[in-house]
Amino acid sequence: MKRLNLAILISGRGSNMEALLHAAEDPDYPARPILVASNRPDAKGLDTASSAGIATAAIDHKAFGKDREAFERALDAELEKAGTEIIALAGFMRVLTPWFVGKWEGRMINIHPSLLPKYRGLHTHQRAIEAGDAEGGCSVHWVSAGVDEGRVIAQARVPILPGDTEDTLAARVLVEEHKLYPEALAMACQQILNSGRKVEFPES
Repeated sequence: MKRLNLAILISGRGSNMEALLHAAEDPDYPARPILVASNRPDAKGLDTASSAGIATAAIDHKAFGKDREAFERALDAELEKAGTEIIALAGFMRVLTPWFVGKWEGRMINIHPSLLPKYRGLHTHQRAIEAGDAEGGCSVHWVSAGVDEGRVIAQARVPILPGDTEDTLAARVLVEEHKLYPEALAMACQQILNSGRKVEFPES
């Protein structure tokens, strides 16, 4: 079967990246990891990827100062050189510019630790607890110009328990993230394969 060339973007230890790499060990999985890239040269996930035989690239965003697009153009060059067909953001702690999103929209997904459209941005678990929500969770979505605003592909729900803290809830949600992301990535790949090259979204 056709497998899409997958690039994974990380900024840290890359636990969701590991879940994707593990899923892709199955030859029938519709994504084949060909690159793991990070904006932080000291990201531990780069070592993990190298140990798994995956090519890596470190493009230090600090070297570009406040010029976010210049950083992204350097990153994009690595993605193109590797032959990337789909991007999975896995703890990539950069807000992407309209230029980068515009180029990769319909071929780039992200995992976010909330039940979108609730709690876009940071501190999602604490916000869910403070709001008195009965459940939290995670969402995998297509990346669009608005932060965490793209169309949701799949979600997993986790009950918020009495006495939960941001850390305890985050730990339980992370377990679900590692299950959800490989499933959602497979769904995204299938949508791209069915559409030809990328998923098109009608103007709202």
